[in-house]
Amino acid sequence: MRLATYNIEWFATLFDDEDNLLLDDERSGRYGVTRAQQGEAIAKVLTAMDADAVMVVEAPDTGRRQSTVAALEGFAAAFDLRTTKALIGFANDTQQEIALLFDPTQLRARHDPLGAETGKKGSGDAPRFDGTFRIDLDIDATEDLVRFSKPPLELAIETAQGTQLRMIGAHLKFKAPHGAETRDEVIRTSIANRRKQLAQAIWLAARVKAHVAAGQEVILLGDLNDGPGLDEFEHLFGRSSVEILLGAGLYDPHADKARQLRPGAVPTTARFHLAGQGRYLRALLDYIMVTPGLRMRRPAWRIWHPFDDVDCWSVPDLRDALLSASDHFPVTLDIEI
Repeated sequence: MRLATYNIEWFATLFDDEDNLLLDDERSGRYGVTRAQQGEAIAKVLTAMDADAVMVVEAPDTGRRQSTVAALEGFAAAFDLRTTKALIGFANDTQQEIALLFDPTQLRARHDPLGAETGKKGSGDAPRFDGTFRIDLDIDATEDLVRFSKPPLELAIETAQGTQLRMIGAHLKFKAPHGAETRDEVIRTSIANRRKQLAQAIWLAARVKAHVAAGQEVILLGDLNDGPGLDEFEHLFGRSSVEILLGAGLYDPHADKARQLRPGAVPTTARFHLAGQGRYLRALLDYIMVTPGLRMRRPAWRIWHPFDDVDCWSVPDLRDALLSASDHFPVTLDIEI
């Protein structure tokens, strides 16, 4: 089975308020790319990957009139994809949902959130992902109240082979100090954002540990917006959110390589244009992490990077599609389940 995670930049801008697909010459949410160009590029990438299930990060919006499921299933029908079914969990207000797009002949999936529901007071015992988590991240003896702006998608999965497992799709808090103007504001905002992101990672790690303790295997997929050594504020807390999740028993070879003392060339999954600087920032942000039992199932990871993956580079149409579709590149996992 092939599973994938793919952060598709502003996928929501390719649909109108009735979830109709817009393939025209108007600008998409992706800079310098039209809606027709981005939509066709996304379809080319998904077709080339041929995954049985794709965790779509930044999926189309769900709101009073729009439906993530309707938009994704309409997209699949328009481009004759075999991943014809979609589902989401708790909707958010960011216009960037987390959704699973999958082939119903290869697996069954249902939203199955665990944990207690909480009010504003929250809970310190890893509550349901749409709740509030109480945690003290430093030594001030004061608990922080943490919420997910994009609640993780927690799924119960059964494959066509009868394998049952848990799957979690995640998009953690971004650490950039948006809105900060002075140096002091940048520092304060950056530290606050990292605190929140680490709390979200601890929350996720607790859920993974609970599943493993119950004898369930877990696959965590998504954009964690973090990695070992990715910013200068990491040393204040001693570890990255990725390292917290690896410490919960999860494994991803790219994350494991990045945390080595002398990792050499670190794989990357995203490429951002730096305005006014004439260059791009490359980062490892997207992961597929598995619990120990799944490492026995012959897993093989691949980053579909247009410049670093030989097969992607050697197919010009695919290489161009990867660059037009998003500022992130998909990650796939082939595994015997």
